[in-house]
Amino acid sequence: MDDLKYGKRNKRGDWAPDQPVETAPLFAFPPRLMAVLKWLPHYFFPWNAIFAASAVAYWAWVIPPVETMTSLSLGWIAWLYAVNAVAVFLFYGAFELHLYVLKRQENRFKYNGKFPADQRSNAFWFERQNLDNMLRTFLSGVTIWTAVEVGMLWAYANGYAPWLSFAENPWTLALVALVVPIIHEFHFFCIHRLIHTPLLYKWVHSVHHNSVNPSPWSSLSMHPIEHLLYFGTAFYHLFLPSNPIIMLYQLHYAGFGAIPGHVGFDKVEIGKEQLVDSHAYAHYLHHKYFEVNYGDALIPLDKWFGTWHDGSPEGEAQMQERYRRRKEKLAARKARLEVGGAAE
Repeated sequence: MDDLKYGKRNKRGDWAPDQPVETAPLFAFPPRLMAVLKWLPHYFFPWNAIFAASAVAYWAWVIPPVETMTSLSLGWIAWLYAVNAVAVFLFYGAFELHLYVLKRQENRFKYNGKFPADQRSNAFWFERQNLDNMLRTFLSGVTIWTAVEVGMLWAYANGYAPWLSFAENPWTLALVALVVPIIHEFHFFCIHRLIHTPLLYKWVHSVHHNSVNPSPWSSLSMHPIEHLLYFGTAFYHLFLPSNPIIMLYQLHYAGFGAIPGHVGFDKVEIGKEQLVDSHAYAHYLHHKYFEVNYGDALIPLDKWFGTWHDGSPEGEAQMQERYRRRKEKLAARKARLEVGGAAE
């Protein structure tokens, strides 16, 4: 498939889409009803539908009986860790195998023309990005994911979290399920800005940003503190009128949903004719430039806070102007301190 019909490639082999990234029309003012209706299928398919279906499947076939979960025991906790680990291995591994091991698309639609396996760096364990990312995913990511999952299920089983039934509260639960991605976006933006503060960035978030050229296994390659903050999105359901299935959907949206933003390709080829959009470009720009696109464009928080970059020349110019103003401000502050020190 010819990716140059959809974008352009520079001399380094990096690909970029022709169209700039757009934020969802959901929060546009004045409201744009037709734009929202046209956008709605993209809200559900394919990704959100996959994560919701996986939550239902977990509840049907994986989650232990409620009576078992009233007390914490190694048996069912280990079972959940094992299922989560296998699910992550298969889901993440499918993208890694297709795009990075077998390279079935070669570098078509790939933002960064290079492949992580071709480059070594001492920023990673054993100087290998993929090995480092995989170890962090399973040692810390899946462990903390499971710990949050266990804690929330124990809370539900013991009556510490509101558990509404679908039969008695269909519209309330439908609304909560509908806003699961919005909850995730709001939570992600808030914690993301937090861990970009200098101290937390240096000791926590820099682990994730070591993967400047992200690939599937980069998705959950984080410091344990970031994992806890990230999967903390499930804790909203301690207060919301919700139930365990929707809580699992929230967790799966975070756990499995990290893949699209880090897959490294704008589109995934399915067969010879089908393309699935990853919607990854906004987050790829964050990995490339560090201080833009703290959210994923569902809520225009970056636009509201002045950190939006849509990949266009105008977006680049706005980013450079923001850097220039910050540099001037820092220089002025330094000059004032020097004058004050000389006066003393």
